[in-house]
Amino acid sequence: MRLFAPLALAAALAFTSAAPALSLDRRVTIVNNTGFTIVRFFGSNTGSGSWEEDILGEDVLPSGSSVVINFDDSTGYCMFDFRAEFEDGDVLERGGVNVCEIGTFTYE
Repeated sequence: MRLFAPLALAAALAFTSAAPALSLDRRVTIVNNTGFTIVRFFGSNTGSGSWEEDILGEDVLPSGSSVVINFDDSTGYCMFDFRAEFEDGDVLERGGVNVCEIGTFTYE
């Protein structure tokens, strides 16, 4: 019985030290301060080779506005590439954004 208590304590400590890595906040506020409306926005795992679907869907992000996007895709991945397509046809891409470390990403 004396062996059980130290093992239980060790297991509890191991679990609590691993928990923060699993529960990282992947919500990022995307801010549009460009003067143009973002008509499509994509965020894909870095290196995926595909932009996946337009996160905004039927919505747009006017200049001066922001939207909170949860990039938690249940993979535990933190590095994402962003692509914003604007009403005037311009496209801005940014690779290697760590969504576990930033809270806001601003287009200016």
